[in-house]
Order: sequence, then C-alpha cells, then structure tokens
Amino acid sequence: MSAPNALSDREYRDLSDALLRRLEAQADAWLQDDVIDIDAQRTGGLLEFTFPDRSKIVVNTQPPLHEVWLASKAGGYHFAWRDGAWRDTKTGESFDAVFNQQASRQAGRGLSINA
Repeated sequence: MSAPNALSDREYRDLSDALLRRLEAQADAWLQDDVIDIDAQRTGGLLEFTFPDRSKIVVNTQPPLHEVWLASKAGGYHFAWRDGAWRDTKTGESFDAVFNQQASRQAGRGLSINA
C-alpha cells in the first residue's frame, strides 16, 4: 500500500466536502426513487445516516489527520486520500466499497453509492 498523498488543508477540505455532498445526494436519490427510507443529517463535517431499523452509519471528517472516518454497526474505518481515492488506512479498500458493504448490511438489501 502506498503512502498517503500529501494534501494541503484546502485540498483535504475540498475532497472531503465533495465526498459528503456525494453521499447526501445519494441518500436523497434513494429516498426519491423509493429504494430505502433513509434519513441523512449533516452537521459541518459529520454526516449521519439513520436506517429503517434505527441503526446508524456516521461519516465524519478528521481535518488534523486529513482522514475521513466511517462508523457502522460492524466497527470503525479510517480513510486517507491515496492513489486518487479515499482508501482504508489498513486494507487499502476504497471508501465506496466499504460504505456499500456496511450500508447494504444495515439496510438488509443491496445499496450502492454512485461513483
């Protein structure tokens, strides 16, 4: 696994904000298309998804570390910007893959965020 790319604070803010906006838009699309009744609430750099069973996935930014964290029922994941994508700092798996897996598990059906 390669070392994290050195991001400026501005690059980090732009990239992490783009991720949160994309996730919010996906939750809106799921609601609009009647895929799942999911609630997404954003407060600054924290985005909380509430699933029909009241379980949650929380995605939040960690500016001092230039990371994005995801917390689900299965545990916590840390992501750093590597090779042009948010990647798990332990496994190298992409944020999208981990989010899709965890959201699908908590929804009880297949969910996928658009790239």
